[in-house]
Amino acid sequence: MPASTSAANDKYSVILPTYNERKNLPVIVWLLAKTFETNGIAWEIIVVDDASPDGTQEVARQLAGIYGEDKVILKPRAGKLGLGTAYVHGLNFCTGNFVIIMDADFSHHPKFIPEFIKQQKAHNLDIVTGTRYSSTPSPAPRAATRVGLGPGGVYGWDLKRKLVSRGANFLADTALRPGISDLTGSFRLYRTHVLQDVISRCTSKGYVFQMEIVVRARALGYTLGEVPITFVDRIYGESKLSGNEIVGYARGVGSLWWNV
Repeated sequence: MPASTSAANDKYSVILPTYNERKNLPVIVWLLAKTFETNGIAWEIIVVDDASPDGTQEVARQLAGIYGEDKVILKPRAGKLGLGTAYVHGLNFCTGNFVIIMDADFSHHPKFIPEFIKQQKAHNLDIVTGTRYSSTPSPAPRAATRVGLGPGGVYGWDLKRKLVSRGANFLADTALRPGISDLTGSFRLYRTHVLQDVISRCTSKGYVFQMEIVVRARALGYTLGEVPITFVDRIYGESKLSGNEIVGYARGVGSLWWNV
């Protein structure tokens, strides 16, 4: 089932948090626009830039001139205020009934978005998340629907980073039982009103946000599904994952186990 058929009456808002993504932004916007237009999907991109010193905001303004100010919408902030709050900020400007969150550095390829949409429509899900650690979609596709482009995977990471990611997911899965295989992933599709509800209850910042929003969504009774994706390490720029984020993640698991 093509995404263009199932998503004909919907609009999808993409929130792209950026910091020093001047080189990446034109290409990811082009890929997103091509994906949406090819599949007949209504779309907009909200660029949330945290005062990048490399000219990312000027590039975003140029892209708005090319694609239209209703398609590429720059909503900057005064500084680096955390990933979770970037989504909160961007959500204020979304006009679609679905929201997609993803990275701007090619770690998340837009080609998976139609698969997210098909999975959401097939099971009437509230949230669909990309998974690096499963070979099949969940829930399983219905007989007449093919979902996914192959098994999930990670490319470009060294052994240390793979172990950190696997360890983080194992810790969260053991402590919180979230019911999905990739709790730390940040490539997701949400119903807008669901994200608004869940995000209003979240207290974390940074990468812990990804975990907290899934755990709280489960606790609130929202439905979640997964689609396998291939994650590719960023092409330009440096990873923003720091030691403080890792420590904060571990503390976040403990806080959610105690409070949710």
